[in-house]
Amino acid sequence: MHRTPPHREINDEHIPLAYLVTFRTYGSWLHGDNRGSVDRTHNKFGTPRLRPNPLRENYERQLLKRPPVILTKPRRDAVERGIRDTCRIRKWRLWALNVRTNHIHTVVSADCNSKKVRATLKANATRSMRESGCWKSESTPWAEKGSRRFLWTEKDLLDAINYVLYDQGDPLD
Repeated sequence: MHRTPPHREINDEHIPLAYLVTFRTYGSWLHGDNRGSVDRTHNKFGTPRLRPNPLRENYERQLLKRPPVILTKPRRDAVERGIRDTCRIRKWRLWALNVRTNHIHTVVSADCNSKKVRATLKANATRSMRESGCWKSESTPWAEKGSRRFLWTEKDLLDAINYVLYDQGDPLD
């Protein structure tokens, strides 16, 4: 007799343990890029990324309204400070944080939805850069939206923490 495998337990409350939230700097990863990308029609779980397409990447580059944003050391320091302060003030658990030159990964447990977490982290990272004097533009330094993954199990949480802390390349100075 063939038995259906048991379902994967999420947790007793059916609330994610945490979120893996990632957001990129403006203009730093365009559709068509060699690394692949996700657009509105390729944004469902299990859907493959867009393939590299130099024509689309060039088209996307022409649509930019300003140069791509790179996070220099002072900007990365300010972003990290802003995110850590936000989590401390809001009593969110910051499990992992990695601020790179063109993106930020966080693993956060919060008492609100993942969209609010992402929006709040982006806003306070920007505020921190402005207060530090390393972001003077009125424009946001961030690309629109970002990624929000729900971490339902301890394994999901540990895998996300390891990904953020150890799978992002060499540490930055």
